[in-house]
Amino acid sequence: MALGESSTLTRADLAEALHRSVGLSRAEALHMVEQIVDRMSDALAAGENVKISSFGTFLLNDKRERIGRNPKTGVESPVSARRVVTFRPSQGLRDQVAGSGET
Repeated sequence: MALGESSTLTRADLAEALHRSVGLSRAEALHMVEQIVDRMSDALAAGENVKISSFGTFLLNDKRERIGRNPKTGVESPVSARRVVTFRPSQGLRDQVAGSGET
């Protein structure tokens, strides 16, 4: 699937790929993409990690409260505890991305 003029893959791009490869209507394909993204978001919000075989894992990490520093002013201020999502690509994806610059 070729990306459009932009170098960002969007939900619409994914839906278009589904439409072309599976034969779903554009509306059905977009609905399916939305359902997948919603399910992933719901799982992360519920504290579950999301693993997609041969792609990677979206991991939740709890950051504790800490003292941060404004780089411009040097003023210290507390940074509240929070949960963040990180992505760990699979080895296959890493290999594919590393080899994508070859011709």
